[in-house]
Amino acid sequence: MRRRQLLSRFAQVGFASALRGALPSAIAGSAFAAGVGPVALPSRDQIAWQDLELGMFVHFAPNTWQDVESDDLSTPLSAIDPKELDTDQWARTALSFGAKYIVFVAKHQGGFCMWQTQTTEYSIRNTPWKAGKGDVLAEVSVSCRKYGLKLGVYVCPRDDHFGAKTGGICKTPELQAKYNAMYREQWTEVLSRYGEMVEVWFDGSTATPVTDLLRKYQPHAMVFQGPAATIRWVGNENGFAPNPCWNGIDRADAKTGTATSLNSDPDGDVWMPSEVDVSIRRPDWFWSTKNASKVLTPDQLLSVYYRSVGRGAQLLLNIPADRHGLLPDEDCASAKAFGLAIRDRFTTPVARTVGSGTTVTLSLGSAKRVDTIVLQEDTAKGERVRSYRIEGRSDGTWRSLGEGTSIGHKRIQPVEPITVDALRLITVKSARVPFLRSFAAFNTNVAPPSDWNAAPKIWASNLAGNWKDGAFSLDLTSKIDAAAQYRLRFVPSSGAVTDLKDLVLKLHDVSEPDLLKRVKGKNDEIILNITEVGESVRFSGRVEGADSGEILLQKLQG
Repeated sequence: MRRRQLLSRFAQVGFASALRGALPSAIAGSAFAAGVGPVALPSRDQIAWQDLELGMFVHFAPNTWQDVESDDLSTPLSAIDPKELDTDQWARTALSFGAKYIVFVAKHQGGFCMWQTQTTEYSIRNTPWKAGKGDVLAEVSVSCRKYGLKLGVYVCPRDDHFGAKTGGICKTPELQAKYNAMYREQWTEVLSRYGEMVEVWFDGSTATPVTDLLRKYQPHAMVFQGPAATIRWVGNENGFAPNPCWNGIDRADAKTGTATSLNSDPDGDVWMPSEVDVSIRRPDWFWSTKNASKVLTPDQLLSVYYRSVGRGAQLLLNIPADRHGLLPDEDCASAKAFGLAIRDRFTTPVARTVGSGTTVTLSLGSAKRVDTIVLQEDTAKGERVRSYRIEGRSDGTWRSLGEGTSIGHKRIQPVEPITVDALRLITVKSARVPFLRSFAAFNTNVAPPSDWNAAPKIWASNLAGNWKDGAFSLDLTSKIDAAAQYRLRFVPSSGAVTDLKDLVLKLHDVSEPDLLKRVKGKNDEIILNITEVGESVRFSGRVEGADSGEILLQKLQG
């Protein structure tokens, strides 16, 4: 999974004109609420998607038979015969932990298609499973409908079997045209045959124009990355959103199609919520004979939940299928216990209310024990709260219980256990008059995860290289060990860095300018948004204001 790679090079393959104006209605139609200053507003489809909160990812591909994370194309098709495949079991597992939808990886980067495609011989129809008549995507679709789940699908733009690199980029115009036709037909098959979809994935964006197909066949589906993106990657694969986690983003960043939470801006003019994708066998996305010991415990999954859904983001938890076509028992048991813990904590509130204005009071009727507050804004009116304070009344006296910044779709905020007869939310700063969809108090009677409010790890700086005579050229391949965001800081031997110029970031020898982000007010820092590991990473440029110095690399999220 470690890729999420931005394709800023559409012009190189002749698609720039096709992509201009390709923003979805959720972006093009973002409105401004009445009042002072802009507030980004979500579409109805975005609101409905965020209400789902929990989804299940399923990775299943030929590399499941290879014990590796990326298909090396070595598995004979005759070996792919998951006789016990049971997508009803997948659906029941999703329900067990509260998931409302399944996103199935119908085609991973190796290019193998898990449906009855006519576009390639590298597909399930050329395996012995069900005598070549089987269709895994069709079975997932049927099971989702049977169990009341929504369906999502992942069809990777990269295709190693064909020879298309990240984003579907090919070596020659002739191959590019051929691949574009094939990839468009793959999406036409997937989008038109399997019923309504809630989410589609373009992992790392796509150079092939497909926005017209999305609008024709699945106009209500959320789109993860690409020119038609309506949701974004959180920026790490470890299972947490930042705090604060804003839904707003600047239009220019939204247009890139691979914005992350790093691009969040509470005053941004486009609504683009974040999805946190993490594997229960973190960091592995696929089942193997060697990674059962990596299965996250229920307590670890609760930590993920508090730092994703509890911060207003969506959680997409991957549970990979094994060679039998089943989700492994140990994974399912942990997920089920995780879901039970969520229900035990948050099914029945002590009290709940709605309200608007800078102060909203929640009466408990009588003195009751409270240890967790769950807040939700009415996001149909935008994300308005910028900072807040929670107070509780005990023996007639109000005292502060906690404070925070973003609320958005949801904020789960544990407090020190206290007996109170009333609570109130005081909005300290807001863009407009705040509207609360829900202000609820819970007595979970258990301690929250110790890291529920933890900031991302800031890893120690490592020397990445030097510059001399104002120029630098770095090979960062061995230093980039995870899909994450990295800071490069330029420390001069003397003087001060006034600017960084002619910056070129290359992944696998392909320039990726939009994976670079400037740091406001910092002439000596740059952020790299590394979305895929396992490829060469090279970075070069010029430093102005100082002839020489050291370059320090620091992982921001991990």
